[in-house]
This record gives sequence, C-alpha cells and structure tokens, in this order.
Amino acid sequence: MDRRDYLRSLSALFATTFLGGSAAVAANSRSERALERADRAATRYDSQPADELTLPAIPEDNLNFFLANDLGRNGYYEQKTIAELMGRVAERIDIEFVVAPGDIHHFNGVASTQDPLWMTNYELIYSHPDLMIDWFATCGNHEYRGNTRAVLDYGRVSRRWMMSDRYYSRLFELDKEMVEIFFIDTTPLIGRYREKEEKYPDAGTQSIDDQLRWLDGALSASKAKWKIVTGHHPLYADTDKSESERTDMRRHVEPLLDKYGVDMYLCGHIHNFQHIQPAGSRVDYVVNSAGSLSRRVKAIEGTRFCNDEAGFTLFSMNDNAITFYMMNGKGKVLYQYTRTK
Repeated sequence: MDRRDYLRSLSALFATTFLGGSAAVAANSRSERALERADRAATRYDSQPADELTLPAIPEDNLNFFLANDLGRNGYYEQKTIAELMGRVAERIDIEFVVAPGDIHHFNGVASTQDPLWMTNYELIYSHPDLMIDWFATCGNHEYRGNTRAVLDYGRVSRRWMMSDRYYSRLFELDKEMVEIFFIDTTPLIGRYREKEEKYPDAGTQSIDDQLRWLDGALSASKAKWKIVTGHHPLYADTDKSESERTDMRRHVEPLLDKYGVDMYLCGHIHNFQHIQPAGSRVDYVVNSAGSLSRRVKAIEGTRFCNDEAGFTLFSMNDNAITFYMMNGKGKVLYQYTRTK
C-alpha cells in the first residue's frame, strides 16, 4: 500500500472510531518534497475534476503551507465546507503543513485529550487524506477557557498535532535559504485575560517575562533569512474587541518584531481577512479569517486589504519571496500579496 492509499484508509478510519490518531510527517527536505510531487503528478482525482478550482500558478519547488484558525464549530456554518476545500487545494498544491494559531475549539476549549470535541471540531472535519500533515498550533483565548495542558498533550494522541510547547519555533528548508516560524502564546500577554481567573484559569499562571525572554533569544539566535511570528491575537486590526488587547500585544511584542527584522506577523481572532502595514513599520501584519464563521470588517489606517468572508490563507515561498493568497470558502482568491528580499 502506497502512502496516499494508506492516508485515504486512515481518514476513513476517522469516520468510524474515536481513536484520533493520525500519521504523516511534513516533508522538510527537498528530496522528500520531490517524491511527493512525483506521487501527486501520477495520481488521478476523477471524483474532483481539476476545473472545479482555479488555483494560482505556484512554482513546484516552493514551500507551501496553510494558515487556518478560529475553526471549531462542530462542522457547522462553513467549517466543513472550508475544510473540504482545503483538502481539495492540497490535492493540487504540495502543502507541507498547517499553521493553526488558536481557537481550534469554541467555546470553552477542551476538558482532556479524550474530549469528544477533538473529533467533532478537528479529526472528523479535517479528515481529507492530504490534510494528514503536520499541524503546528498555538492556544487561542477559547482554549484558555478549558484545559490548556490537554491541548499541549494532544500530540500524544494525534501524530499530526505538532504543538511541542506553549511557545516554540520551527525551521523549514527552502532552496539555499531557510524560514523560521516562531509560535507565541498570546492570551497570557493580555491583561484582560489574566484578570479573569475564573473564565481563563491558566492565563494568569503563565510568565510574561519568560515568554518574552524566550522570543528575544530565539529571534536573536535565528540565522534564517525569513522570520515569521504567529500567535492568536493581532497587534493591528479593525475589531470591536477591547482596544487593550492590541495595546498589550504591541507593548510586549512589537519591539521585538522591529528589533530583529521580522517579515510577517500572522494571527486570527478577528474572524475576517486583513492585511495591514502600519506607517513606519517594515512588518506585514496578516489577520487570517475564521475557518467557520466570519465577522464584518472595515479599513483602518494602514489597511492594504480587508474582507469579511470566512476562509483560509495559502502561503507559498522560496528563497527570495513570500506570497500569500487569501481564499474564501468557495475557493476564490480574494487577495494576494508578495514580499521579496
């Protein structure tokens, strides 16, 4: 049985069991990605005609990943439709991994690694064989309403859940260069969550100083040409949520982004698409929409683009450029942007 047939069998298993385990490791080397492309080119998808989707032309050697967040609605609203679309896109484009910055579970997080919400919010929804890849996650504010330790420990249950700690980094190979993605835990950085001990019991127990010391050291030590930081909460965004959230995030995080020449900050939380370039900043601030239920949005100072549809973002990069494509639930590319250096 080849890898693709194995993964298809595994996804079928998800539909009949609550085991929750999954198998696949992101292809981090160029040789592994070449084998994946050859397998993809030789595979027919008769049940999913290629002309159903109009996808961007992406060089085959690029590193590609999805940004998906604010997901968990038990498949309701647009969640299942968007999840299936992600799988169909991944059939056509060699997706290496998924960056999932929080709120995989609405509304009160999970109680344990065996909570049924892992099945109804995640495993049975993102069951397409081509989504059996690494998911690099962080906690959002809704995870902090529940058992955040269970979110960390879920990697012992599901092999695709790659959350090694509350904050961590991963290095990925391009051609001659590297990209490093830094995953941060934003809920404890915001005062309003720390103050609500009954609603967010774990938020106030996490050290702000320890996390910022780690981020400073990790960014300082990085030799990667491209540096991306991702977390659940935005630094800049149009939203009716408390302004104190963005104020706290900017106070804690923005100095480090500027100091170390971070290229992009990726987040969710607001449930719409936004691309913001604040005056005087060299950082691209990317707000990804919800993968289930979206909210209205309007432009603010520095807005390059905004849209209130649900969806996800496809990233594609090589040594010299990062391009992202914001896609709605019907597979339409709403906006694309390329950063070069």
